[in-house]
Amino acid sequence: MKNTILFFSLVGLFLFATPSQAQDFKSAIGARLGYPISASFKTFLNESNAIEVYAGTRGFGNSLSSYRWYIVSGAYQIHKPIESVERLQYYFGAGASVLFWSFDFDTSESTTTFGLQGYLGLSYTLENSPVNFSVDWIPTFFVNGFGNGFGAGYGSLAVRYTFGSGE
Repeated sequence: MKNTILFFSLVGLFLFATPSQAQDFKSAIGARLGYPISASFKTFLNESNAIEVYAGTRGFGNSLSSYRWYIVSGAYQIHKPIESVERLQYYFGAGASVLFWSFDFDTSESTTTFGLQGYLGLSYTLENSPVNFSVDWIPTFFVNGFGNGFGAGYGSLAVRYTFGSGE
C-alpha cells in the first residue's frame, strides 16, 4: 500500500511540474459521443485548469426488457501540453455524477445513483478552426444503486465548437 501511495505521489508531482501552455480557446460546447451520449460544455479557469459539465442518456431495449438512464456530471480537469505535437494536450482530473435510471420491466425499480469519476484523456484543437476533439477514459466508482461498485467502461470521443481566446 505504501508503494502505491508513493508511486501516485511521484506521478502527481511530475504532472504538476510540467510547464503549461496557454489554451487556444476559453470555452467550448459540443457533444460527447460515447458511453453515455451527452451534451458538453467546457470552460478554462486559467491556462491549464478547466471545468467540464455534461448531461446525457443511455438506454437499451428489446422485446424482453429495457432500461434507460440519464446522467449529469461535472469535472475538474488539468491540461498539460505534449511538447512534440503542437495543440495536443493530455488531461487528467476528477468529478462526480448523478444518474437517474429505471427499468421498464419493473417500474418499482427506479432510483438515483451517485458516482465518483476519474478522467484521463487527450485533447486536440484544429489549427485555424474553432473545432476541438478529445478522447477520454472515465473510470467511475458508483457509491450506491445501479452499478454499485467500480465501472471502467465509461468514456467518449468529444467534438466541440470553441469560442473565446484562451490567452
